[in-house]
Amino acid sequence: MDRNVVMITAQNHGFAVDEDSLPANLRVTHKSLFDGTLQGIHRTDKPAFSFQGHPEASPGPHDAAPLFDHFIELIEQYRQSAK
Repeated sequence: MDRNVVMITAQNHGFAVDEDSLPANLRVTHKSLFDGTLQGIHRTDKPAFSFQGHPEASPGPHDAAPLFDHFIELIEQYRQSAK
């Protein structure tokens, strides 16, 4: 949603987050094109995000790599701020 990019990921879930129930500090980052369910959220007040799916399955050549890149960026930012 942030970059208008489609990722192919493996997913299998029985629960979904209701977008209307999200607090103001959570921003939607990913939605399923199949059923419209939320697949990703990002906290706006903390360095945290969530993705509902299986990015480790590498469904496309590198489709989910940006999720891991973002996680590493957050770790590096924390490491720099702790100095």
